[in-house]
Amino acid sequence: MNAMDAEQLVSDKTHVNPFETGLHQGRIPSPCTLVIFGATGDLARKKLIPALYALSLEGQLPMPFHVIATGRSASDSTSYRDQMRENVIQYGRLPFNQEAWDNFARNVEYVTIDVVSDNGLQPLVEVLDDIDTNKGGHHNHVFYLSVPPSAMGPLSRRLKEAGLSTPRQGSFSRLVVEKPFGRNLETARELNSTLHEAFAEEQIYRIDHYLGKETVQNMMVFRFANGIFEPLWNRQYIDHVQITVTESIGIEGRGEYYEESGALRDMVQSHVMQLLAITAMEAPTNFRAETIRDEKVKLLRSVRPIHPDDALQHTVRGQYGRGWVNGQEVMGYREEHGVPKGSLRETFVAARVDIDNWRWEGTPFYLRSGKRLGKRVSEIAIQFRRVPHSPFVGNIASPFGTLPDSGIEPNLLVIRIQPEEGISLKFSAKVPVQSMEIRGVNMDFHYGSSFLRQSPEAYERLLLDAMLGDTTLFARVDEVEEAWRFCTAILDGWRSHPPVESQFPNYEAGTWGPKDADLLLQRDGRAWRRL
Repeated sequence: MNAMDAEQLVSDKTHVNPFETGLHQGRIPSPCTLVIFGATGDLARKKLIPALYALSLEGQLPMPFHVIATGRSASDSTSYRDQMRENVIQYGRLPFNQEAWDNFARNVEYVTIDVVSDNGLQPLVEVLDDIDTNKGGHHNHVFYLSVPPSAMGPLSRRLKEAGLSTPRQGSFSRLVVEKPFGRNLETARELNSTLHEAFAEEQIYRIDHYLGKETVQNMMVFRFANGIFEPLWNRQYIDHVQITVTESIGIEGRGEYYEESGALRDMVQSHVMQLLAITAMEAPTNFRAETIRDEKVKLLRSVRPIHPDDALQHTVRGQYGRGWVNGQEVMGYREEHGVPKGSLRETFVAARVDIDNWRWEGTPFYLRSGKRLGKRVSEIAIQFRRVPHSPFVGNIASPFGTLPDSGIEPNLLVIRIQPEEGISLKFSAKVPVQSMEIRGVNMDFHYGSSFLRQSPEAYERLLLDAMLGDTTLFARVDEVEEAWRFCTAILDGWRSHPPVESQFPNYEAGTWGPKDADLLLQRDGRAWRRL
């Protein structure tokens, strides 16, 4: 087919079969069955089932498509569907539609399993056989491990023993693994080794929901589809970069989990390091999954490790005490359920990161993440260098008289990931008055107003990608280990230099973290941007 024929087909929509012409813009997976382990937990209730319902409502699920929800508790499919219906109403992105729910829910089944016993997965095997034999499942399976880290290895072994990890010819079997991917570099390698006993690396999808957010994906489009910004994306023009992932909420009753993880393991090793990689990586030669992941790994390998002896110079850890958030007084971390009274677990982390490559040498990246801070914000702020010489020295009017050249604010590019997705560019402009008054102004792009549609939830995109076999937004084994290489060195340094009990808490809930986080940037002549 030549270009003219293709153009004619596109214009004559009444005669186009998009699947035959290859012009179809949507993505519909092959018929498959999604098996959720831990299907009664918070993730399944609040995220996974609502995401699947939204995909169904928008016509993006395959036909046929089945969900098998598994758990240890004795229940039945009808009861489970009723529970999930209420969760979809409460947490779903799209308005609830009873008819659409009925069409989706009729293919949702609940199966009680026992992963401890040798044949504990037999009920699951029988249901899968029935779907594949009688209901068009095609032996295509996606196994979603929404379970504690300690259960991931044993579950993968059980899947292998049950013959479910090896796909039949012409079919697929995939494993989706939730973070955390280990507790340090050693345990991450152990987990990966265990998973590889049952599944090949190309079958494993390590999910980080931050990569499913529209703005994170748009970061690559922003950089590599626009000729205006990428030439400036280097040490010559950028002074520094701030990556912020903060939450106003506390640990929400997860004291025992947070005591085991802390902010560095929970947020920095996964979410924040992924944002760092996407912000700083080199341009891929194409948009294939492995090409993009290769570039991310190259970048992570270029991150300068922080020697344990230098950990306290390059990082700051904090823990929140009592304070006020959104007009309400909230308890301190040590008062949370499941947290020991003298806990030294960090709920805040700030770090200076240096990248040893040609593009970024000498340009620091400042990272911060924490609980119970001033507001919920995820953003990447790129501050450009000041002009080398300004003709406006001494001519900048202000309430305090004339300002020196430093009074001109530097250009700032902010990629807002949540809650208000968008991009803003700050530049200097003359105020329309008689004197030469210069002020920083913003040029804003907002997703909602520009496209007049809601962004899909991260789990909608990632679940669809897992069914399609698209690994672009999932972490590869070497990617995970490189992120742990950096974070494990910090953990080793903290272990060698533990805080005394009286040093925590060191910031009030509702503030922006400990004072030492400000000093981290002040030593370099910089400051955190006001959020």
